Amino acid sequence: MKDIYIVATLSDAPVDFAAIDEELDADDLLFSGDEGRWSFRYESGSGPLEVRFEAREEALGETPELLSGNPANLDVLRRAKGFYRIAFPTNEAHPPLIVVEALVLARIILASTEGVLLDISSFKVHGEQDVEEIIDLDFDIRDHLSIHVQQLTDGESPLWVHTHGMEKFGVRDVELFHISEDELDAAEGFLHELCGDMAMGQAPEPGSMMGTSEGHVFRLDPSEEARPRLIGVPLEAFEGHEGPCLTVVSAEGRHTAGELLRPYRDRFEDESPELSEALQATATKLLPKFRSRFMRRGLMEPLTFLVRATFETHPEGTPEGEDLWAEVLTWDEETMVGRLVDGSRRTTEWRKGAAVEIAESQVNAVVVTREGRPLDEDDLSELLGAELPS
Repeated sequence: MKDIYIVATLSDAPVDFAAIDEELDADDLLFSGDEGRWSFRYESGSGPLEVRFEAREEALGETPELLSGNPANLDVLRRAKGFYRIAFPTNEAHPPLIVVEALVLARIILASTEGVLLDISSFKVHGEQDVEEIIDLDFDIRDHLSIHVQQLTDGESPLWVHTHGMEKFGVRDVELFHISEDELDAAEGFLHELCGDMAMGQAPEPGSMMGTSEGHVFRLDPSEEARPRLIGVPLEAFEGHEGPCLTVVSAEGRHTAGELLRPYRDRFEDESPELSEALQATATKLLPKFRSRFMRRGLMEPLTFLVRATFETHPEGTPEGEDLWAEVLTWDEETMVGRLVDGSRRTTEWRKGAAVEIAESQVNAVVVTREGRPLDEDDLSELLGAELPS
């Protein structure tokens, strides 16, 4: 059993255990309240979970610099006096079900007392609403993972990029070496894709070959074998990061990742003003027919209606606009309710699967997919023009 989460609360007294017992409704919930110890063990459907409560006379105060979260949540953590440690086994790979069950326990506790959730494995601090969304919305590895960047050498590609947070899924964290500054977004995109697959139980054996969604082949070597092969990087550079990782190397075992990341760079290139204007013009022109065809779609038609709009995010604390796609679910007068299909690229403010309201005036691009494949311009025009009243 390993501590993975801490629910930090402003109260130094534990919540009423009866409320937890009632919420879980489990026959095998073992509670201990003897000699000042407040703890319980829960045999969930995917493994055992343990929760232990500890109290401090003084607030936590300063927090480690590595922690990430919004200022309000970090402030609650600094003032916290009560701490519930949630532990579960991490000695073998497992799908994220036990992680979700641990989060459900955290949600039950947070419903009874003011506090926040600290993910020890990824250094993330989540508020109560964050926990609700992580449980209820589509699985997004970015909620469970932090990516850290550290300069190890000089030159054009001096960066070491590595993850924190995969331990909770029973697998090693992943690292990349010799990354340049302009490859960082691509490296993060690659790691999110790879770690998302690993978290869902698709972790490879160390040393085995893997392929990206773009068709490039690479290898994941144990870090204890891969790090000594780095030229010009002393092992002392990994002080504090001695834990085992999986190191991404080429099929031949080299640490260069430029070719591997090339397709991912394209995903982060800014859309040209000319393309944005063309998409906006097309959306404005087609939107009335798009809406009309959506309203009369058949129940068995394999069609998905997608719209794109700009949402405000705060990746660096200051507001930025980011274009996100949403599947249209309902349309009432000039406002539609949709479900985000991609989620924000650099923050979790707008999570994949979140319900959003979009005004027709906000739409800057439209797409219809049939059986998951987007229709080209001719097929889309034909679809939207079909079955119009004469």
